[in-house]
Amino acid sequence: MVREIVKGEEIFSVKSEEAGRSDIKTAKDLLDTLKANSERCVGLAANMIGVNKRIAAITAEKFSFAMINPVITAHSKEAYTDEEGCLSLEGKRKTERYEWITVEYYDIKFKKQRQKFTGFTAQIIQHEMDHFDGKII
Repeated sequence: MVREIVKGEEIFSVKSEEAGRSDIKTAKDLLDTLKANSERCVGLAANMIGVNKRIAAITAEKFSFAMINPVITAHSKEAYTDEEGCLSLEGKRKTERYEWITVEYYDIKFKKQRQKFTGFTAQIIQHEMDHFDGKII
């Protein structure tokens, strides 16, 4: 089900809670909402649809997937600075990102995954994970 995008900094003022199997519907809604907004965004965090859980939906090229309780377990020493925008906030902000990250997470079937991401996909994931911790992008 496509959900409305919540606007404003206050949605990021509280840290997101760990998600469980009972939150898989939220992950599916997040994917539906990402697809409905594909012209405007490449990633969403659950708090952007009003759910305070550690769930993200990511588009990597033409493939979209959910990440439940993602944790960065390794990252590059090198980082770069870029400007990023967000559907929940106006304007763009400078932020620092790692060139690559390794992430452990649960997929939409709540199966544990471990994967290395590089380039723009790594940037998207880091952006959405920042939202979990209340970081304003």
